[in-house]
Amino acid sequence: MDQPWAPGCTSTVRVVDFIVDHLARSGVRHLFGVGGANIEDLYDAAYFHTGITAVLAKHEFSAATMADGYSRAGAGLGVVAATSGGASLNLIPGLGESFASRVPVLALVGQPPSTQDGRGSFQDTSGHNGSLNAEALFAEVSVYCRRVLSPDDLRVALPRAIEAARTGGPAVLLIPKDVQQGYMQTGYVAGVPVERIDGHRSPAETETISDALVDLDGPVTIIAGEQIARDDARAQLEALRLAVGARVATVPDAKDVTDADLGVTGVMGHRRVAETIAGSALCLVVGTRLPLTASAGLDEVLAKVPTFSIGSAVPYRPCHHVHSDDLRTSLTQLIRAVRRKPQPLRRGLPDPTAELIPPAFHGAGVRYRDAMKLLDEVLPEDADLVVDAGNTGASAIHHLPARRSGRFVVALGMGGMGYSFGAAIGAAFARDHRRTVVIAGDGAFFMHGMEIHTAVQYRLPVTFVLFNNNAHAMCVTREQLFYQDRYSYNRFTPSRLGDGVASMFPGLPSEDVDAVELLPRALARALAADGPSVVSIECSPDEIPPFAPFLAPPQPISQPEKDRSDAAARA
Repeated sequence: MDQPWAPGCTSTVRVVDFIVDHLARSGVRHLFGVGGANIEDLYDAAYFHTGITAVLAKHEFSAATMADGYSRAGAGLGVVAATSGGASLNLIPGLGESFASRVPVLALVGQPPSTQDGRGSFQDTSGHNGSLNAEALFAEVSVYCRRVLSPDDLRVALPRAIEAARTGGPAVLLIPKDVQQGYMQTGYVAGVPVERIDGHRSPAETETISDALVDLDGPVTIIAGEQIARDDARAQLEALRLAVGARVATVPDAKDVTDADLGVTGVMGHRRVAETIAGSALCLVVGTRLPLTASAGLDEVLAKVPTFSIGSAVPYRPCHHVHSDDLRTSLTQLIRAVRRKPQPLRRGLPDPTAELIPPAFHGAGVRYRDAMKLLDEVLPEDADLVVDAGNTGASAIHHLPARRSGRFVVALGMGGMGYSFGAAIGAAFARDHRRTVVIAGDGAFFMHGMEIHTAVQYRLPVTFVLFNNNAHAMCVTREQLFYQDRYSYNRFTPSRLGDGVASMFPGLPSEDVDAVELLPRALARALAADGPSVVSIECSPDEIPPFAPFLAPPQPISQPEKDRSDAAARA
């Protein structure tokens, strides 16, 4: 709790101490990043502050995804700190994901001293005299970006950046080293800042939606989105569902917000969603913009059924939209308005016949669906699941239910491979070291899997379940379907990931599994480990995942002679 302000009481503090203290008093408990000369003063301040723990990643992209996962796991604002030059540029794809998915993240980016701007200094990104303009670059992946040129600028810029991030998306402060090392006069009582500025949260004026629901004669379908988790509005969504007797589907990155009886929407979704909406008198979209991955196959029915939306951003599909930055309050308003019209309860698990049915595959390796079924049987009900891109991600989204009291995180804003490794580490810190499970392919592992070392270093209870098909398998599938399987750039030289990781990190429980009957015991051992663990499951790049675009009749792109040579081997 903040101590009371004593008028006229001021202190002279280092700028970096002001930053760290302000973050701590804003509820931040961890910051993630990679050190370097132009950010080291901030890490020095974090070391001496009892309310902040600095976590060092192996790569800035992963540090950004740690902050993203930390925020998605319910910790509020995720913070990433990185140095200048190439290190700062490595943040861009991670912040791009947070921007596209509207995840609150603050990036503190070190810069060379401002006295060297435009003078050919190492890693100059001031934008002066032909140098790279970092402010222009980061402005494109943020909701707020400012290059801070004095301590007094920071007094205003830091609270504004936090406020902007809390509206949904990354905010970026570019801070030259000489500014970080400067001092500022500020109103303090024993280190407490004069003021704390919190993000303004606005509930909606919900009468448009409540009037439609009250006057309705017919069933309702709700499509639930990721903002429900961000606003901690699960209970309110459930109460609304009961009040109107709705059937519910979720977008892929919101599987954990409710027990959706219709399953998931979109390209990795379940087939009954569209027909249920078609038979509804109204469709209510809650907390999602319905991007293509979440809305594929729904455009025709959404155009015919009255569709209302409530949330912080207007959906991509035409509808009657009501703006709300606070779904907890807004859904409560709706519940009060429609409670006098009770509806019969429809409830249950998604119909198994609604699953997408890929072609049967009988080759070597463990089948995706079999592995997901076994995972569902052994995963703790409070585990957090962080799912990566590709065939593995499509299978997990389609087949693996979210845990009853755990998060189900998948990054579909940019779909950057390797996101899950950093995000799971951030989630583990956010959720007080509860068991977190990564589900990723070998392609994602080769990009950012060395963050396993970070989990080892901090003794985090993260289980990495790696589906090793020795390929970028979704790209292999595309080669087969659209390029007649004449060649492959995307098949890898085979590897044994479990054995390899075990050799790199002595004492880390890590094993390879190449038969489905061996998987239950391997998963049980991994989940019981005191700290991190790895299970690598051998599967096949030739198995087609439950991904709707791969299940329609393929449209070949070209028709030259077939040549099954390995393009990578010929290079």
